[in-house]
Amino acid sequence: MTAADAPHTSKRTEKERERNLTRVQARVASEQARADFASTLNALEDKLNLPKQAKRKTRVLKAKLERMADEAPGTLLAVAAGAIAVVGVGVWLIVRASSSDD
Repeated sequence: MTAADAPHTSKRTEKERERNLTRVQARVASEQARADFASTLNALEDKLNLPKQAKRKTRVLKAKLERMADEAPGTLLAVAAGAIAVVGVGVWLIVRASSSDD
């Protein structure tokens, strides 16, 4: 039986294994921290990028309107007519207020 086959390992070998294990653990932890940091930066970039947010909201709104047009076209027409009426009344009030100041 040789020294390599012996079931008992030396304290130096055990310490080297522990040190190597902690290095591997540290490397894994640092890689995970980098991945988390990159994920956080990407989320912040998405949240703070207003043009990107506006495009996303526009796509969502278009999809909702298209679905509403397919499912309930009468409701969509009523909402559109209401919006037009509100804008018209607003314009009329502004014009009336500005013409009465003269």
